[in-house]
Amino acid sequence: MEPAWNEILRAMSDLRSKSALVLFSGGQDSATCLAWALARYDHVETVGFVYGQRHIVEMDCRRRVLAHLRAHFPKWADRLGADHVLDAGVLGQISQTALTSDAEIRMAENGLPTTFVPGRNILFLTLAAALGYRRSIRHIVLGVCETDYSGYPDCRDDTVKAMQVALNLGLDARFVLRTPLMWLDKAATWGLTETLGGAALIDLIIEETHSCYRGDRSQRHDWGYGCGSCPACDLRSSGFAAYQAKAKTS
Repeated sequence: MEPAWNEILRAMSDLRSKSALVLFSGGQDSATCLAWALARYDHVETVGFVYGQRHIVEMDCRRRVLAHLRAHFPKWADRLGADHVLDAGVLGQISQTALTSDAEIRMAENGLPTTFVPGRNILFLTLAAALGYRRSIRHIVLGVCETDYSGYPDCRDDTVKAMQVALNLGLDARFVLRTPLMWLDKAATWGLTETLGGAALIDLIIEETHSCYRGDRSQRHDWGYGCGSCPACDLRSSGFAAYQAKAKTS
């Protein structure tokens, strides 16, 4: 019996090393990370979270992005596996932030923007790891970044590394948390998008992903849809302008 069990364990290990679970919100960064994972892993699943977010329109966007990838990116379509949507509504119950209510988007007295949802990424990673554990997926990919970002402490590299240690200890597992955008600014993120999927992927990011904190899709800009004035729109638009400027000079 022992050789058979060894074969099973080796097969499970192979599956875990060739599979990835992407935290996919429907935004620019997570969509780029999804493409990054599809270019590297044989099997990629996605997970999104409903948490009472003000920009709930992102959940519709993520469905359209997934459908477009399956229909128009044949090299990735067969790798794109199940999509999961988890209820993280407790975040909306315990926080009154500018992402979970109509509160003003501004800098708070503690030096953090009011769009910071305390514990959000920590909870998301915990839920994703629990899902990955049951799905035999070792690699978890998320689009956090501390180069061009809004100052959220749960987007820092140190936080992600600490979470990886905690999850592996708590689940007796060997998860690897992948953060392809951690040290990229937004211009470089647009450049990575082009490298991964060319103009077709750039167009998909522009037309179908959503970053605006206010959930505004009534205004179309050259970088996509959004109010054009919230911090997320500012980062996305300035990054796109820098990306275009670099493309013209190269």
